Amino acid sequence: MSALKVLHVDDEPDIRELVEISLGLDPELTVKSCSSGADALAAAAAWAPDLILIDVMMPVMDGPQTLGHLREYEATAKIPVVFMTARAQARELAHFLSLGAAGVIPKPFDPMTLAGMVKQYVHTGAPDPALLKLRYVARAKGGVGKMIEIRGKLENDAAANYARLEEICRPLVDGAETCGFVAVGSAASTLERMVEDAKNGIGSVRDVEHAIDRLIDAIDRDCRDDVVAMPEVRSA
Repeated sequence: MSALKVLHVDDEPDIRELVEISLGLDPELTVKSCSSGADALAAAAAWAPDLILIDVMMPVMDGPQTLGHLREYEATAKIPVVFMTARAQARELAHFLSLGAAGVIPKPFDPMTLAGMVKQYVHTGAPDPALLKLRYVARAKGGVGKMIEIRGKLENDAAANYARLEEICRPLVDGAETCGFVAVGSAASTLERMVEDAKNGIGSVRDVEHAIDRLIDAIDRDCRDDVVAMPEVRSA
């Protein structure tokens, strides 16, 4: 089997060297290092890594900005990206996951176990339930602001905003049972139904507004930062 290709991005030379040595201990991994987000974009397109490790705090183009640019191009859009950061509390992790990161490896890390952590994000298998919950919470909470904005526009331009509501609801319905947020999923399903009724002329904008309010209430009640724990990252 060919070695898994890992692109590591960090502006600190000492960290790049440590990661390269740590991952180099595993014969299943081969590593390429970059010192900036801009260099990472070029290297990712040319080298096609299996995984990208990105430091969150970097000058000019930080980790989240680099991730955003990677997602803009077909060649790099689907490469898993894992952030490396000292900011690894549940609130920060949920934010990073909402941006599309595959996960987070906390700093400081143990050089002897880093390779095992990295391979967890490359090898296929069942997702960590705690990670799925954090992603769900991040997605749900991210939708609240959008729904508040949409609610204020429905009276004047309902039809144009119905599709936006459906985009918010569908992943909340699909992941609700798996992640244990049944009430949120039920409220999202109700909102979907109210939107469909309104589009077909058998419901009203007022019905949609009430359904939005109920979904926001369910998210505020059930999707708090303290309802999920930071996933345990195994060393092997």
